[in-house]
Formats: sequence, structure tokens, C-alpha cells
Amino acid sequence: MSSDTPSGIESIKIKNYRLLRDVSFAKLTKLTVLTGANGSGKSTVFDVFAFLHEAFSSGLRSAWDARNRMAGIRSVGADGPVEFELKYRTSVHRKSRLVTYQLAIDEERGAPVVVEERMRWTSAQGSGRPRDIIRFSRGQGAVWDEKSGRSEQVELESPDLLAVSALGQFRAHPRVRVLRNFVSGWYLSYISAGNSRTTPVAGPQERLSQTGDNLPNVIQYLQESHPERLGRIFEVLSQRVPHVERVTSDTLADGRLLLRLKDRPFDEPVLARFVSDGTLKLLAYLTIFYDPTPPPVIGIEEPENQLHPSLLPILADEIRQVSASAQVLVTTHSPDFLGAIYPQELWMIGRGPDGFAEVTRASDSQLIMEMIDAGAQLGALWNEGFLAAADPAGIR
Repeated sequence: MSSDTPSGIESIKIKNYRLLRDVSFAKLTKLTVLTGANGSGKSTVFDVFAFLHEAFSSGLRSAWDARNRMAGIRSVGADGPVEFELKYRTSVHRKSRLVTYQLAIDEERGAPVVVEERMRWTSAQGSGRPRDIIRFSRGQGAVWDEKSGRSEQVELESPDLLAVSALGQFRAHPRVRVLRNFVSGWYLSYISAGNSRTTPVAGPQERLSQTGDNLPNVIQYLQESHPERLGRIFEVLSQRVPHVERVTSDTLADGRLLLRLKDRPFDEPVLARFVSDGTLKLLAYLTIFYDPTPPPVIGIEEPENQLHPSLLPILADEIRQVSASAQVLVTTHSPDFLGAIYPQELWMIGRGPDGFAEVTRASDSQLIMEMIDAGAQLGALWNEGFLAAADPAGIR
């Protein structure tokens, strides 16, 4: 394990965030799949990751405003702050450490405020007293200085600033910087084929946007800087969509980029706007999976949209391969996708009697495991109503 690279999220706890009044995901695998009925809270879990990413990248106020402030974030009828707890493992001086990051936010005088922000680490075995690396409230707190071995008092400019984002810009605080870079480096996907049909201004871009509207720019970047990666993408795409031979990103006279796909039976490539939705969306996903520097966490919401059902088990296999180097979170309704998932990777989300979300791991169900041991697949169990915790009909 690299000394400055978290190995992945081990657990996350969420309180008072919309439907997630009090939920926990423990012992997360490198591939984590969420399934449940419409309105059960799957997208809300996905949005928690998006909220934290935006708060670290663009500022808490920006993420807060984008969601209609506290009225759009806090659980209905709840009092007190919205809280998150994130645990991941990293290496410090060649020793494994479990890092815990806690964030509690509230509203005061119409503005967001960080009620508490705390980062601490423990030993690999979790023994001994955890050490606070940062501990802040309303813009004031302390940060541990590794060189001096002492805590230093720090005052931020505003109570809505995250200490991790502010202090993580300085080399003097390497552990804080690791966390800042880790969360701000997450990639959350809301790709649609329609957005991928754009003709943007030419210019290579290293990573696909959340909507996929810069796909031609990413293809241009791969053409120019990583042709071997693009070749691998063509290879995989042609295996999944046999008639596709190659993809090019060509610069027009007015400086815009045009995406073209070459079909094997024809001499000339066709414009992206004439290519099927499924082919374009699969191409967009492959640019993420074969990114030369993959994000530490990748989120994919409902990949089954616009894809043929036969491609979904194959897509699951591609995602499993990328999960060797990145942690992947997927939300889905698709039994075809679930058929390629292991029980320990699947979390079922349903609404409890109080209307708030409840989460259950499939591998924690004795009934599910007995049927899996007998040869059943999760996709078939979903179709037959045995994933009761996520069943829209409420079968128990």
C-alpha cells in the first residue's frame, strides 16, 4: 500500500440526511451495489457521496446551496445537525492506520456552519487511544503538527469552511492533504447518451465529466497521450459491440470536436449522433474504467439505462476489474446486473415503518445465503421477491 493512498472506504455512517435518518454501511467491499424500490433511498446514498465530494471540491456552501440548503438536506422532522462518519485505511510511516473523519453541519442565521469536524487515526488493530489530527467547530480548532509533535490552534476565516479543505492545501499537514485529495478525487457519474453526442470545443481533457458531455475531448486526450489505452478501449468495445471497429475524435474547421465511430461493414465512420444510445454509453463508461489514473472512488447510477440487458453482466465484469484499482459504488434496478454480483457486495434499501430508509446486506440474510449455496443468483432472487428488504411490493 502506498504511504499516501487510502486503500478504500471501510464504512460510512449517515444521520439526518433526507431519507437517511440513521444508516450505516460497514465492511464495504471494493465493489458495492445498492438496490431497492423507487424512492427507497438509493439515490440519496449516492447523493451523500456527491455532497461530500462537492463540499471538499467547491466548498460546503456550494454543495449546501445546490440542495436547497438545510431544508432540502435535513431529514423531515429531524432536529440537530446532519452528520457523516467516514472510515478508511491508509499507511503512515509504513504502519497501517484506520482513519476516521466526522463532519456535522447545521444552519445558523441562514448560513451553513460546521458544528464539528474531526479527523483521527488509530493503529492497524484499532488498539490504543486514537489521535486527533484535526478537531474544529465553527471555524476554530486545532491541527496536529507531525514535525513538532504538538497540536496547533488555528482559526479559519469562516465557520462554514471545512478545515480539511483549507489545511489540506499545505504540505505541512500531509495526512489532512491525503484526505482532501482522496474525497475531492471521487468521480460520480450521471452519464446519458444524449449528453455524449455533443460537439464541444477542441481540447484534450483527462477525465469524463459527470454527464459525459466532454466524451470527444476525452477521446482526443487518449488519442494524443495514451493511444495504448484507447486501443484497449476499442478492443473491449468491439468485443461487446462486434460491429464497432474504432472511434475517432476529429477537429472541425470551427475548432469544435466531432466524435465518429467506424463500423466494420462500412468504409466511412458515422457521426456519434447516428450511433445507438447503448454503444455511446458503453464507450463513455469504458473511458472511466480504463482511465490511466483512475479515481479512488467511482459512483455509477443505474448503468442499465439505455443498455441492452445482455450487456449488463458484461458491464458488471468490467466494473469488477476496475475495482482492483478503484472502489466502485453502483445503484441499480436490473436483475441482469445483479446476476453478476456476490451477496457480500449487495446492499438492499427499503423504507421502514417510519418512512425512513433501512439498509441490509444480502450476505447477512440466512435465507438468501441458503438459496445462493443451492445455486440461485441474486438477479433471479430479485425477480422472485426474495430480496425482501428491497422489494417494492413490500414482501416479507
